[in-house]
Amino acid sequence: MSGHSKWATIKHKKGAQDKARGKLFAKLIRQVEVAAREGGGDINANATLRTMFTKAREASVPLDTIERAIKRGTGELEGVRYEAINYEGYGPGGIAVIVECLTDNRNRTGADVRSIFSKSGGSMAEPGAVSWQFERKGVVSIDRAADEDSVTLAALESGAEDIQDLGDQWQVVCAPGDLASVRAGIEESGFAVSSSDLVMLANSTIEISEENEARKVLKLMDALEDNDDVQNVYSNFDIPDAILEAASV
Repeated sequence: MSGHSKWATIKHKKGAQDKARGKLFAKLIRQVEVAAREGGGDINANATLRTMFTKAREASVPLDTIERAIKRGTGELEGVRYEAINYEGYGPGGIAVIVECLTDNRNRTGADVRSIFSKSGGSMAEPGAVSWQFERKGVVSIDRAADEDSVTLAALESGAEDIQDLGDQWQVVCAPGDLASVRAGIEESGFAVSSSDLVMLANSTIEISEENEARKVLKLMDALEDNDDVQNVYSNFDIPDAILEAASV
């Protein structure tokens, strides 16, 4: 199991803290807006928008707020124009990091991300330097209480590629274009889906076995996640559960 995936589930559990600050809502709304601008406002015809819409609703973003974001994206309402930009870098222990951003000021965001890497013991890299180590995938999360054999059968019949054990969740992995159909198939089989999203999964991992270094890695991840312009952070670190839990305190 990837330590980064485990960290991602821990961050998901802490989402209520972000909601209180309004950060999570703001990030999800940006994602909806950009998806609508790039592919149109029809969630049935725009797969990316459909994914972002579902993600926002799962986080309890009000429907009218999502609808306004879609209209801003399509130009029906005025709004700030956000630009999608990705950054790549290295963190403590030589881990690879991809940072996905939506920004209205490329220079500000680039400087902020560079500063975060530097202060956390990492460094920025040239485009393409680490992204080759990752692959875009769809993931569907199911409560771990569900029977593995039944989940696996439902996932494979729905077109999934793999199923992974994340401790308290099953993570079903599929091709990006199959995310909606795989989720629908799993739900039709009677399983409750806790979330679904498009992510970047690492092809291989780097083990971080010392608690001090693990804390440095998590400090970098948290600092990047906390930036308003940063939407998603992906990495290839693998921290053993015991060390991850200790370093996350």
